[in-house]
Amino acid sequence: MISKSTIDAVFDAARVEEVIGDFVTLKKSGSNYKGLSPFVNEKTPSFMVSPVKQIWKDFSSGKGGNAISFIMEHEHFSYPEAIRYLAKKYGIEIEETEQSDEEKEQLNEKESMFIVSEFAKKYFEETLFHAEEGKAIGMTYFKERGFTQETIKEFGLGYSPDQWSAFTDAALQKGYSLEYLEKTGLTIVKEDRKFDRFKGRVMFPIQSMSGRVLGFGGRILITDKKAAKYLNSPESDIYHKSKVLYGIFHAKQEIAKQDNCFLVEGYTDVIQMHQTGIKNVVASSGTALTPDQIRLISRLTKNITMLFDGDAAGIRASMRGVDLILEAGMNVRVCPLPDGEDPDSFARKHSKEQLDEYFKNNATDFIRFKANLLMGEAKSDPIKKAELIRDMVQSISKIPDQIQKEIYVQECARIMDISEDVIFNSLAQIGRKELADANKKYVQERKQMEVVHSEQQPKEAIDPQYNLERKIIEILLLYGNMEEQFIELLLDVNEDNEVIEVEHKVEQKVYERIYLSLQEDEVQLTNPTFKVIYKDIMDYFNHNVWDLEKYLKTLNPEMAQEVTSIIMEDEKETLHNWESQNIIVKQKVQGVSQYVTETILTLRMYLLNTMIEKYKVKLKDSDEKRSYEMLTLIMDYTSLMNMFSKRLGQVTSRFKTIEE
Repeated sequence: MISKSTIDAVFDAARVEEVIGDFVTLKKSGSNYKGLSPFVNEKTPSFMVSPVKQIWKDFSSGKGGNAISFIMEHEHFSYPEAIRYLAKKYGIEIEETEQSDEEKEQLNEKESMFIVSEFAKKYFEETLFHAEEGKAIGMTYFKERGFTQETIKEFGLGYSPDQWSAFTDAALQKGYSLEYLEKTGLTIVKEDRKFDRFKGRVMFPIQSMSGRVLGFGGRILITDKKAAKYLNSPESDIYHKSKVLYGIFHAKQEIAKQDNCFLVEGYTDVIQMHQTGIKNVVASSGTALTPDQIRLISRLTKNITMLFDGDAAGIRASMRGVDLILEAGMNVRVCPLPDGEDPDSFARKHSKEQLDEYFKNNATDFIRFKANLLMGEAKSDPIKKAELIRDMVQSISKIPDQIQKEIYVQECARIMDISEDVIFNSLAQIGRKELADANKKYVQERKQMEVVHSEQQPKEAIDPQYNLERKIIEILLLYGNMEEQFIELLLDVNEDNEVIEVEHKVEQKVYERIYLSLQEDEVQLTNPTFKVIYKDIMDYFNHNVWDLEKYLKTLNPEMAQEVTSIIMEDEKETLHNWESQNIIVKQKVQGVSQYVTETILTLRMYLLNTMIEKYKVKLKDSDEKRSYEMLTLIMDYTSLMNMFSKRLGQVTSRFKTIEE
C-alpha cells in the first residue's frame, strides 16, 4: 500500500489546472478556467476548473472533484493508481507498506490487465536492448528506419522473441496469471497449448492519453504471405481500437500548444515526425477514423491537418474521415505529400524547418483540396461534375456552424463555377431529408417508449427542505469562515412599558451563526448526505484553521463529488459570459449575512409550516380535548410563522436599502 506521507505529498504538489490541462484545453474565464467536457460530446464549454478552490466541475455529466478524482474518472484509475500517476508526474518517490494477500486479491480485472500489459512492455524493451536476438533483429530494424536510441526509449519500442512461448513462459514465471495474459491478447490459448501472439515481431506499445499501456502493435520482419504484416492486440476491456490514437500520450501537450493536430496513418509515421521535431502528431493506426478518435483530439484543439500519402489510394482513403471531422465542428486542412512519399519517409529526408515550410505552403482548406481533386477527375464530363457537386454539398452539410457553412458555399461556388443558389438549394434538400429522417426516427422511438411506459410516471416533486439544507452546506463551504455582522431582534420594554423588538448588531463567524441558529430551534438536517457533511464541516471548523483546499483533500471520492457540485454551482454562471452581454450577475459574497439570515428563516418557516399541516390532519380525528390542544398549537405556530415572515421581509427590505 502507498504510505500516507506519499499521498500527502501528492495532494500538496498536484495543481488541478495542471493535471486537467494535460487532457483538456482550458481557457481563462475570470478567476477560473473553462473547457469542453472530456466526458460527453459537446460544442459549448460546460467544464469548469477553479485554481483557487483546487476543484473541477463538469456541468454536462454532473461529475466533479479534485485532481485525484479527475484522474480516477477520466482514466478509470483506482485511487492508488491515480496517486501513482500523479506521483510520477510531479517526481514524487512512492513509499509503500507491505500489501496483504487479501489486498492483492482486491485488484479488479481491468487493473490486472493493465499490470500485465505494463510488464509486457518492459519485457519487450528488455529483449530489444539486452537479448542477442533483440539487438540483432529488432534494434537493427529500428536503426534502419532511422530511429535514435532516445526515440526508441521514449516510445517504449521493443521486440518479441521468435519463439513460440518465450514471453508467456517469462510472465508465468514472474507470477502473472494466464487468465489475464489471454484476456489482453498477449497469449493465445488453444486446448492445452499456449503461445505468444506477437512471436518474432518488433513491438509498438499503444498508450492512453495518460500513458497507460492499452495494447500493442507488432510488425513482422520476415516475408511470410500467411502472416499479417502488422498485428494489433484484440479488443479487450482495456483496448478499444476505435477509441485510441497512437502517439496521443507523447503529442498531447504539443497539440494544445500549437493548437493543431497532424493526423497520419501508421506508427512509424508518428515516430519519425516526432523525432524530426513535429511532435503534435497522432495516428489512427491503420483503422478508418472514428468519432471517438476525433473527440480525443477535440479535447486538445479544434484544428486537424490530415497528411495524405502521395498516391491516389492514400488520398481517397484519408478523405473519408473529413466529413466526420466537419460533423464534429472541427476545422480540417489537408496536406498531400509528394508522389511516392509517406509521412515517415518524408520526415526522414527533411529537417523540422523544411517540414514546417512545406506544411505551411501546401496545407489547404478541405473544400479547395477536395474540389480540385475531384474536378481533375470530372474534367468536362457534366454527369461526373454533378456527382462531384453533390459530394461537395454533402460535406458542407456536415458543418454545424452557419457562418462557416456559408463561407464554404461561396468558395465551392467559385471553384465549381456554379451559382451559390444551386448549392443552397441542395443544402436545403439535404436538410429537409435529414429532418424528415429525424422525425421518423423520433416517432418510432416515441411509439416504442409508449409501449414500454404505458402508464405515465408521476412527476418528481421539488423538495424545498432538500434545497434549503443544500444551501446551508454551500454557505458553510464558501463563507463559513467569514466574519459577518448579523442583526438580532431582542425584546425590550419602552418608556410606556410596552414590549418592543430592538435590533442588536453582533459580529460572528458564519459557521457559528448557522450552528447556534440550528441549535436554538433544535433543528437537524434530514438528508443523510448533508447530515454527514454538516457534522464533518463543523468538526473541521472546531479543530482546524479553515482551508477549503485542505478540507477537500480529507474527503472520500463520494463526498468530494457532492461537495464539489455544491461549491461549483455558482461557477455555472461564468460559462454564459453574461458580462460580455452587459448582464451583471450578483455574487452572493456581496450580501453573505443576508443570504445566511434568509436561508435560516426560510428553513424555520418551512419546518413550522410542515408542523402546522401535520396537526391540521390530526385535528380531523381528535376528540374535543385533544382538538383544543392542537388548535392552540396551530395558533402558536401560525403566530410564530407570521413573526418569521415579518423578519424575512425586514431582512430583504433592509438589504435592498443598503444596496440602493
